Amino acid sequence: MLGRVNHIAIAVPDLGVAAASYRDTLGARISQPQALPEHGVTVVFVELENTKIELLEPLGDDSPIRSFLEKNPSGGMHHICYEVQDILASRDQLSQAGARVLGSGEPKIGAHGKPVLFLHPKDFQGTLIELEQV
Repeated sequence: MLGRVNHIAIAVPDLGVAAASYRDTLGARISQPQALPEHGVTVVFVELENTKIELLEPLGDDSPIRSFLEKNPSGGMHHICYEVQDILASRDQLSQAGARVLGSGEPKIGAHGKPVLFLHPKDFQGTLIELEQV
């Protein structure tokens, strides 16, 4: 079911500071900030040869990242995103196996313009998993 790692997401309290750190200290290519109101975050991507790092900060008072940062004020790894060929078939197979899909269970469009779903971290050893259809 799982394809390659699409990205690893790191929640940060200040997107500008985090992006500058990756760009200026590590010499990484950084995308332009992208607001995703339907997900409650603003993101930038650190472009690597074999994958991406997604830096994300809260957007709005109802952002799911806000509570994460309250517990982790310096930021930290938030989720890992895996690619899947068919997100609906993957969702159905995972649900039948007992995995919990967060939200309504219907895919939303993610930062790459593709359907995404999130899986409950308690079902995957404490790691929030995002699935993105390729």
